[in-house]
Amino acid sequence: MLAAQSITKTFGGNHAVNEVSFVIEEGTITGLIGPNGAGKTTLFNCLAGLFPPSSGSLSLGGERIDGLSPDRIFAKGLARTFQIPRPFPEMTVLENVMVAPLRQRGERFWANWLTPGRVAAEERRLAEAARHWIDFVGLSRLTHQPARVLSGGQRKLLELARVLVAEPRLILLDEPGAGVNPTLLDAIVDRIVTLNRQGVTFLIIEHNMDLVMNLCSPIMVMAQGRLLMTGTAQEVRGDPRVIEAYLGGAVA
Repeated sequence: MLAAQSITKTFGGNHAVNEVSFVIEEGTITGLIGPNGAGKTTLFNCLAGLFPPSSGSLSLGGERIDGLSPDRIFAKGLARTFQIPRPFPEMTVLENVMVAPLRQRGERFWANWLTPGRVAAEERRLAEAARHWIDFVGLSRLTHQPARVLSGGQRKLLELARVLVAEPRLILLDEPGAGVNPTLLDAIVDRIVTLNRQGVTFLIIEHNMDLVMNLCSPIMVMAQGRLLMTGTAQEVRGDPRVIEAYLGGAVA
Protein backbone atom coordinates (compact mmCIF):
# COMPACT_ATOMS: atom_id res chain seq x y z
CA MET A 1 0.00 0.00 0.00
CA LEU A 2 2.68 2.50 1.06
CA ALA A 3 6.44 2.16 0.72
CA ALA A 4 8.97 4.62 2.14
CA GLN A 5 12.62 4.37 1.15
CA SER A 6 15.29 6.30 3.06
CA ILE A 7 12.97 9.22 3.88
CA THR A 8 14.92 12.13 5.37
CA LYS A 9 13.65 15.55 6.41
CA THR A 10 16.06 18.21 7.59
CA PHE A 11 15.44 21.64 9.09
CA GLY A 12 18.71 23.50 8.91
CA GLY A 13 21.23 21.04 10.28
CA ASN A 14 18.66 19.04 12.26
CA HIS A 15 17.57 15.65 10.91
CA ALA A 16 13.96 15.46 12.14
CA VAL A 17 13.52 12.26 10.10
CA ASN A 18 16.67 10.35 9.21
CA GLU A 19 16.82 7.58 6.58
CA VAL A 20 13.48 6.00 7.51
CA SER A 21 12.34 3.02 5.40
CA PHE A 22 9.23 0.88 5.85
CA VAL A 23 6.33 -0.77 4.05
CA ILE A 24 2.66 -0.53 5.07
CA GLU A 25 0.85 -3.63 3.92
CA GLU A 26 -2.67 -3.33 2.57
CA GLY A 27 -5.37 -4.17 5.11
CA THR A 28 -3.25 -3.60 8.21
CA ILE A 29 -3.56 -1.27 11.18
CA THR A 30 0.04 -0.21 11.72
CA GLY A 31 1.07 1.67 14.85
CA LEU A 32 3.81 4.32 15.04
CA ILE A 33 5.13 5.06 18.51
CA GLY A 34 8.10 6.79 20.06
CA PRO A 35 8.98 9.38 22.70
CA ASN A 36 8.21 13.06 22.17
CA GLY A 37 10.52 14.54 19.56
CA ALA A 38 11.08 11.20 17.84
CA GLY A 39 9.98 12.58 14.45
CA LYS A 40 6.61 10.86 14.15
CA THR A 41 4.50 13.86 13.18
CA THR A 42 7.21 15.17 10.84
CA LEU A 43 7.17 11.77 9.13
CA PHE A 44 3.36 12.01 8.84
CA ASN A 45 3.74 15.46 7.29
CA CYS A 46 6.17 14.06 4.72
CA LEU A 47 3.83 11.18 3.88
CA ALA A 48 0.84 13.50 3.42
CA GLY A 49 2.75 16.10 1.40
CA LEU A 50 2.75 18.94 3.93
CA PHE A 51 6.56 18.77 4.06
CA PRO A 52 8.35 17.43 0.98
CA PRO A 53 11.10 14.97 2.03
CA SER A 54 14.62 16.33 1.77
CA SER A 55 15.59 12.99 0.24
CA GLY A 56 14.21 9.51 -0.25
CA SER A 57 11.13 8.19 -2.04
CA LEU A 58 7.49 7.44 -1.27
CA SER A 59 5.17 5.18 -3.25
CA LEU A 60 1.44 4.66 -2.82
CA GLY A 61 0.16 1.55 -4.57
CA GLY A 62 3.35 1.47 -6.63
CA GLU A 63 3.08 5.11 -7.75
CA ARG A 64 5.61 7.72 -6.63
CA ILE A 65 4.02 10.45 -4.50
CA ASP A 66 7.01 12.18 -2.88
CA GLY A 67 7.09 15.83 -3.85
CA LEU A 68 3.37 15.98 -4.66
CA SER A 69 1.16 18.58 -2.99
CA PRO A 70 -1.19 17.48 -0.17
CA ASP A 71 -4.29 17.80 -2.36
CA ARG A 72 -2.80 15.59 -5.08
CA ILE A 73 -1.78 12.95 -2.53
CA PHE A 74 -5.25 13.15 -1.00
CA ALA A 75 -6.79 12.64 -4.45
CA LYS A 76 -4.72 9.46 -4.88
CA GLY A 77 -6.28 7.93 -1.76
CA LEU A 78 -4.03 8.87 1.17
CA ALA A 79 -5.80 10.96 3.82
CA ARG A 80 -4.77 12.13 7.27
CA THR A 81 -6.24 13.53 10.44
CA PHE A 82 -4.55 15.85 12.91
CA GLN A 83 -3.87 15.61 16.62
CA ILE A 84 -5.89 18.80 17.16
CA PRO A 85 -8.90 18.89 14.80
CA ARG A 86 -9.81 22.30 13.41
CA PRO A 87 -13.27 22.14 11.84
CA PHE A 88 -14.94 25.23 10.41
CA PRO A 89 -16.62 26.30 13.65
CA GLU A 90 -19.62 28.17 12.26
CA MET A 91 -20.42 25.59 9.60
CA THR A 92 -22.65 22.66 10.51
CA VAL A 93 -21.35 19.15 10.99
CA LEU A 94 -22.92 18.22 7.65
CA GLU A 95 -21.31 21.14 5.85
CA ASN A 96 -17.92 20.33 7.37
CA VAL A 97 -18.08 16.82 5.95
CA MET A 98 -19.35 17.94 2.55
CA VAL A 99 -16.38 20.23 1.89
CA ALA A 100 -13.88 17.37 1.90
CA PRO A 101 -14.19 15.70 -1.54
CA LEU A 102 -12.00 17.25 -4.22
CA ARG A 103 -13.03 18.60 -7.61
CA GLN A 104 -16.68 19.16 -6.84
CA ARG A 105 -18.56 20.47 -9.86
CA GLY A 106 -19.91 23.43 -7.91
CA GLU A 107 -16.37 24.66 -7.20
CA ARG A 108 -16.12 25.75 -10.84
CA PHE A 109 -17.73 29.17 -11.21
CA TRP A 110 -19.30 28.70 -14.64
CA ALA A 111 -20.74 25.28 -13.79
CA ASN A 112 -23.16 26.96 -11.40
CA TRP A 113 -24.49 29.04 -14.29
CA LEU A 114 -24.27 26.60 -17.18
CA THR A 115 -25.15 23.27 -15.52
CA PRO A 116 -26.98 24.09 -12.28
CA GLY A 117 -28.93 20.82 -12.40
CA ARG A 118 -25.76 18.74 -12.44
CA VAL A 119 -24.30 20.79 -9.59
CA ALA A 120 -27.44 20.30 -7.51
CA ALA A 121 -27.58 16.56 -8.26
CA GLU A 122 -23.95 16.12 -7.23
CA GLU A 123 -24.55 18.08 -4.04
CA ARG A 124 -27.53 15.85 -3.18
CA ARG A 125 -25.40 12.72 -3.66
CA LEU A 126 -22.61 14.23 -1.57
CA ALA A 127 -25.03 15.20 1.21
CA GLU A 128 -26.34 11.64 1.28
CA ALA A 129 -22.82 10.24 1.54
CA ALA A 130 -21.93 12.78 4.25
CA ARG A 131 -24.99 11.80 6.31
CA HIS A 132 -24.00 8.14 5.99
CA TRP A 133 -20.55 8.77 7.46
CA ILE A 134 -21.86 11.16 10.11
CA ASP A 135 -24.21 8.40 11.24
CA PHE A 136 -21.34 5.89 11.06
CA VAL A 137 -19.25 7.90 13.54
CA GLY A 138 -22.23 8.45 15.83
CA LEU A 139 -22.84 12.17 15.30
CA SER A 140 -26.19 12.03 13.49
CA ARG A 141 -28.03 13.94 16.25
CA LEU A 142 -25.58 16.81 15.69
CA THR A 143 -25.81 16.86 11.89
CA HIS A 144 -27.20 20.39 11.70
CA GLN A 145 -25.39 21.83 14.70
CA PRO A 146 -22.39 24.15 14.24
CA ALA A 147 -19.07 22.38 14.72
CA ARG A 148 -18.12 24.78 17.52
CA VAL A 149 -20.48 22.96 19.92
CA LEU A 150 -18.60 19.65 19.58
CA SER A 151 -16.34 18.27 22.30
CA GLY A 152 -12.73 17.37 21.54
CA GLY A 153 -13.59 13.72 21.03
CA GLN A 154 -16.57 14.56 18.83
CA ARG A 155 -14.33 16.77 16.70
CA LYS A 156 -12.05 13.80 16.13
CA LEU A 157 -15.05 11.76 15.01
CA LEU A 158 -16.11 14.62 12.71
CA GLU A 159 -12.63 14.71 11.21
CA LEU A 160 -12.79 10.96 10.61
CA ALA A 161 -16.15 11.35 8.83
CA ARG A 162 -14.73 14.17 6.74
CA VAL A 163 -11.87 11.93 5.62
CA LEU A 164 -14.13 8.95 4.94
CA VAL A 165 -16.47 10.78 2.59
CA ALA A 166 -13.54 11.03 0.16
CA GLU A 167 -13.17 7.20 0.20
CA PRO A 168 -9.42 6.95 0.92
CA ARG A 169 -7.41 3.73 0.66
CA LEU A 170 -5.02 4.65 3.48
CA ILE A 171 -5.73 6.84 6.51
CA LEU A 172 -3.05 8.38 8.72
CA LEU A 173 -4.42 9.05 12.20
CA ASP A 174 -2.41 11.42 14.41
CA GLU A 175 -3.12 10.60 18.08
CA PRO A 176 -6.83 9.74 17.78
CA GLY A 177 -6.95 9.04 21.52
CA ALA A 178 -5.37 12.29 22.73
CA GLY A 179 -7.67 14.20 25.08
CA VAL A 180 -10.62 11.88 24.43
CA ASN A 181 -12.78 10.47 27.22
CA PRO A 182 -12.91 6.65 27.51
CA THR A 183 -16.41 6.33 26.06
CA LEU A 184 -15.60 8.27 22.91
CA LEU A 185 -12.23 6.54 22.64
CA ASP A 186 -14.01 3.19 22.58
CA ALA A 187 -16.23 4.55 19.80
CA ILE A 188 -13.23 5.71 17.77
CA VAL A 189 -11.47 2.35 18.15
CA ASP A 190 -14.66 0.50 17.20
CA ARG A 191 -14.98 2.58 14.00
CA ILE A 192 -11.33 1.97 13.10
CA VAL A 193 -11.77 -1.80 13.48
CA THR A 194 -14.98 -1.77 11.44
CA LEU A 195 -13.39 0.24 8.63
CA ASN A 196 -10.35 -2.00 8.61
CA ARG A 197 -12.57 -5.04 8.17
CA GLN A 198 -14.09 -3.24 5.19
CA GLY A 199 -10.66 -2.88 3.61
CA VAL A 200 -9.32 0.47 4.82
CA THR A 201 -5.64 0.52 5.80
CA PHE A 202 -4.44 2.61 8.76
CA LEU A 203 -1.20 4.08 10.06
CA ILE A 204 -1.68 5.46 13.58
CA ILE A 205 0.48 7.65 15.80
CA GLU A 206 -0.56 7.16 19.39
CA HIS A 207 0.88 7.61 22.89
CA ASN A 208 -1.78 5.43 24.51
CA MET A 209 0.22 2.20 24.75
CA ASP A 210 -2.78 0.03 25.67
CA LEU A 211 -4.59 1.22 22.55
CA VAL A 212 -1.58 0.60 20.30
CA MET A 213 -0.72 -2.80 21.73
CA ASN A 214 -4.28 -4.07 21.46
CA LEU A 215 -5.19 -2.51 18.11
CA CYS A 216 -2.08 -2.33 15.94
CA SER A 217 0.00 -4.95 14.17
CA PRO A 218 2.71 -4.36 13.23
CA ILE A 219 4.08 -1.55 15.41
CA MET A 220 6.92 0.73 14.29
CA VAL A 221 9.08 2.52 16.86
CA MET A 222 10.91 5.79 16.18
CA ALA A 223 13.48 7.64 18.28
CA GLN A 224 15.66 10.65 17.43
CA GLY A 225 14.39 10.68 13.86
CA ARG A 226 15.26 7.05 13.13
CA LEU A 227 13.20 3.89 12.90
CA LEU A 228 14.40 1.63 15.71
CA MET A 229 12.36 -1.45 14.91
CA THR A 230 9.16 -2.90 13.54
CA GLY A 231 7.45 -5.85 15.20
CA THR A 232 4.51 -7.29 17.06
CA ALA A 233 3.30 -5.87 20.37
CA GLN A 234 5.16 -8.63 22.21
CA GLU A 235 8.39 -7.96 20.33
CA VAL A 236 8.14 -4.22 20.94
CA ARG A 237 7.52 -4.68 24.68
CA GLY A 238 10.61 -6.83 25.05
CA ASP A 239 13.06 -4.97 22.84
CA PRO A 240 15.80 -3.27 24.91
CA ARG A 241 16.19 -0.51 22.31
CA VAL A 242 12.56 0.53 22.85
CA ILE A 243 12.95 0.48 26.63
CA GLU A 244 16.10 2.58 26.32
CA ALA A 245 14.43 5.06 23.95
CA TYR A 246 11.59 5.70 26.41
CA LEU A 247 13.54 5.56 29.65
CA GLY A 248 17.10 6.52 28.96
CA GLY A 249 17.65 8.09 25.53
CA ALA A 250 17.69 6.31 22.20
CA VAL A 251 20.28 3.73 21.30
CA ALA A 252 21.60 4.30 17.76
